[in-house]
Amino acid sequence: MALDQSFVGRSYPPTDPYEVGREKIREFAVAVGDANPAYADPEAAKALGHPDVLAPPTFVFAITFKAAGQVIEDPQLGLDYSRVVHGDQKFAYTRPVYAGDRLTVTSTIEAIKSLAGNDILDIRGEVHDAAGEHVVTAWTKLVSRAAEPAAEGV
Repeated sequence: MALDQSFVGRSYPPTDPYEVGREKIREFAVAVGDANPAYADPEAAKALGHPDVLAPPTFVFAITFKAAGQVIEDPQLGLDYSRVVHGDQKFAYTRPVYAGDRLTVTSTIEAIKSLAGNDILDIRGEVHDAAGEHVVTAWTKLVSRAAEPAAEGV
């Protein structure tokens, strides 16, 4: 069943603040294999002009995807998450994410398309800091695969 096009443009309430921790940044950098010292050492980050350790560029995926859960779990949308694969991801930064940031995310459905029976859902996550300043926009593309046709005689 195709997703409801009337959901395009729908925004969901901002998430509760997520406090970015130094250890979470370090763990993420280790997990993605990025040994940049600015991701783990406050002094190395300060030597580069940053106020504290900064997060790798894809770090915000963890919080924007969690925020997109409001969209994914919306029963009115009718998305069958068991059929979903992650199609694409991109980010546009105003400034880096730093340890100590308290970030909120507002998710908006930007597009719903059907292609070869698959539903393609584009979600934009606007990330703001505690002062309400824009930090980054994240775009997530989800593909809900078409159901397999029933086998004959089954």
